[in-house]
Amino acid sequence: METQIIQDWTKSEVPLKPGAHRHVRYKVYKSGTRLFQEIRDADDSPIHTLELPQGMVMERASYEVLLRYVLLDVIESEAAPLAVV
Repeated sequence: METQIIQDWTKSEVPLKPGAHRHVRYKVYKSGTRLFQEIRDADDSPIHTLELPQGMVMERASYEVLLRYVLLDVIESEAAPLAVV
């Protein structure tokens, strides 16, 4: 199946709770007709891959907002350690 990169790997420091953040990187790609946002930790370990609804190609700032919501949900469910600023 053909993969098309919509947004290549982008580093981001995502604010989570007051005084806490997480360094991650993410990319957005299309595989066949499906669109995904893949999120990895700074050490390249996978965090989550989110399938986006059809036609949800957005600007970078919108992907960053979506990234924060996904991380908050994943972190709440895993109770991962956070870096304090």
